Amino acid sequence: MIRLDDRDIRILTVLSQNGRITKSALAEAVGLSATPCWERLKKLEKAGLIARYRAEIDLKKLGPHVTVFVAAELTDHTAASMQAFERAMQAYDEVVACWALGGGFDYLMQIVTRDIDAYQRLIDAMLEARIGLARYFTYIVTKPVKSPGALPLDLLLKG
Repeated sequence: MIRLDDRDIRILTVLSQNGRITKSALAEAVGLSATPCWERLKKLEKAGLIARYRAEIDLKKLGPHVTVFVAAELTDHTAASMQAFERAMQAYDEVVACWALGGGFDYLMQIVTRDIDAYQRLIDAMLEARIGLARYFTYIVTKPVKSPGALPLDLLLKG
């Protein structure tokens, strides 16, 4: 496990807010000169703390879409069944996120499709594929209230 100091945490925080920040602006934001900041950034990337850089797309500006959360229960709870379901999730591009849960449901999926009809066709395909889906509960997003943003690294690491 890598040891992080305040500047490392600040670098990660700034990058989680703006992954396209220039190296010089990042250095300025964390109070370092460019070379030491760049060396720290490379160390964080090499350690795997920065998994990837990506853009956040405003789907409303692209066209119609619907975001749906689906709580899923599997037919059985063997390791093989759960692994098969998790592998199957990789094949569905509309499933933009999927989490295994402890508690009442087995998985929570975040699905983005063009409309409700496309969502239902996806669910029908999953049921027909016999990937172990026993029951599912659909929750349609009516409006975003808070989207994933910067992680509260200060709260997580300095507790």
